[in-house]
Amino acid sequence: MAIATNVDAKAVNTIDWLSTPGTTIVVPVYQRQYRWDIGGCERLLADIRAVAEEDGSHRHFIGSILSAQDSSETDLILIDGQQRITTIMLLVAALHHAVRESDPAMAAELARVLVRDDDATRTKLRPHDAWAHLYESVVLDHPDAADRESRFDDNYAFFRSQVHADEASSIWRGLQRLEHVSITLGAAANAQQIFESLNSTGEPLRDHELIHNYILMGLTHAEQLDVEARFWLPIERHTGEMIGAFWRHFLVMTTGREVTVDGEHGVYAAFRRSFPNVDAHHLQSNAETWRHYAEIYGILLDPSAEKDAEVRRQLEYLNTFGRGAYPLAMSAYSDHARGRISRTELIETLEWTQALFLRRALVGLPIERLIARLCRARPQGRESLMRAFARITPSDERVGAVLKYVELPHAAYVLGRLEDVSNPRDYDIEHIVPLMPSETWSGDGTRPWSEYSEDEQNSHRALAPTLGNLTLLEEPLTERVFGAPFPDKQTQAYARSDVAETRMLAELPGWNTAAITTRTVRLAGSLLQIWARPAFPEIDDDGLTPVLDAVRRRGWPVGWDREFDYVEYRGEHWEVKDIRALFNRIFRRAWTDDRPAALAYCAAHGGPIYAEMAWKGQWDALDEENFLYMGWDSNYMMNAVQGVLAESGISAEVFVKYSYIGNVM
Repeated sequence: MAIATNVDAKAVNTIDWLSTPGTTIVVPVYQRQYRWDIGGCERLLADIRAVAEEDGSHRHFIGSILSAQDSSETDLILIDGQQRITTIMLLVAALHHAVRESDPAMAAELARVLVRDDDATRTKLRPHDAWAHLYESVVLDHPDAADRESRFDDNYAFFRSQVHADEASSIWRGLQRLEHVSITLGAAANAQQIFESLNSTGEPLRDHELIHNYILMGLTHAEQLDVEARFWLPIERHTGEMIGAFWRHFLVMTTGREVTVDGEHGVYAAFRRSFPNVDAHHLQSNAETWRHYAEIYGILLDPSAEKDAEVRRQLEYLNTFGRGAYPLAMSAYSDHARGRISRTELIETLEWTQALFLRRALVGLPIERLIARLCRARPQGRESLMRAFARITPSDERVGAVLKYVELPHAAYVLGRLEDVSNPRDYDIEHIVPLMPSETWSGDGTRPWSEYSEDEQNSHRALAPTLGNLTLLEEPLTERVFGAPFPDKQTQAYARSDVAETRMLAELPGWNTAAITTRTVRLAGSLLQIWARPAFPEIDDDGLTPVLDAVRRRGWPVGWDREFDYVEYRGEHWEVKDIRALFNRIFRRAWTDDRPAALAYCAAHGGPIYAEMAWKGQWDALDEENFLYMGWDSNYMMNAVQGVLAESGISAEVFVKYSYIGNVM
């Protein structure tokens, strides 16, 4: 058997590997900058805490680390694994600084990981020279008066805020249970080819595949087979290729929060937060719930599986607008199936949803990031849901005004309901004035299009795609009169149609812009009744976003200082322009108005308010004994703002108004 001579791969204890005497781990110049954010640090710390609580036989595997021996034979060139190793080093540094006064023995063990044994002023990990001084100043705790921002500082500050002396031994125990596969290349190995093989071969795991692995990983083989057969396979069968969307919509429904799908496994991360325990004890009830909602999701995808004709029709209507409303529809459908709400209330919710989507499409408002807030309102009762719908559904006056001049969205769906046609897909959408009239087209049979003035022609063209100029017509009749003058359409098509609204056109003396306007006004009255807005006075025409739906951004994007136009805080108007200022003001207000809630949030999350300025960075004094750390990234700050407002129970009363640059970002 041949033996590999250029690649040495073996499983090692990560802390032992980092502590190897005489070895320096060097990040080569071609490596990207360190970019892990606080979210990644949270997951790493959670994994370390979890393995620390297990018995001594458990280990946590962090993947493979690829390195090459330098010609000096004492330096390891880190080819793949920089992000993980750097983050572990920052955690070790935070732990070291937390215990160096109280536990010198542990501090000495930690120092062996951080600094070279022959020179305590040099770190074992040597980053790229361009940012090595930032890393070393954090790890070696060198005072630096410069007002700076770096991921090293941010993540160290996070670990320092989370790791306290009384938990130090547990964190250190968890760190010592980390393992990885160390792949060391010989001189003749092709480092780039091996790196690409590790990182680029095959498709990366998708969110639902990660969820599948997460659910089954801790079970015995027999338990895995049971869960796979009774739960996972039915979930796959009901959702098909939309299984990834199902998990995202399920989490939006259950959490009442938007779930990001930005390529960073946001759905999987949200799932782990929602279901931190997936052992056999917890799995049974959770998996029953997942399967229940997957079955509902399958019905939403294919309403023909629904036995109730009217519910089936409403679900078909809902699909006109895509799948964005599925979280709310799943919630209402499930409650109806379990006998918690009536059939009438289910249909009412589906009708409100259609009205919301259609009305916002008509007035040109976006529909993104609306369903989560409705999912939050639903558990509080029908009236709460009505009010939530009313706040974001455009008024009759606004919709009635734009119907006269905007292109009708979802025309087949709208005309089908207005004209009482059971299956509008069997009909063509007839433009009474053609979109591009020929020279001989006429609205009265006397004056041809060529004799219309330029203003008349422009007016007719502008109104051609609007509600008043559209109707449904059988396909054979459409083909017979395509492009024909209005009088010919009346006798040869409209009078022969089965659609009553279309037959009415045969009785008109002619067709012009006035006739279009008159018909628009009449049909608009029916449209506003069919797609009715809940009868509450609340309405938001200024595009305010509830703070719980505000986007959580990573880093400090260009233009961050103009992210908001203003903030509405419980009826107060705040001229706050960015998340940093909002974070500061919200926590100052919480400290004044509801200190127990602020303290409860900080106790549960390890900050951001502390009794001392325990590390260098940006601080703001709340009083003589309490300090707010301001050195977080924007994602952490938004999470903290949302969390402390939820803890105070006032999140529903706080809104942000995004600026132009905020919307662009």
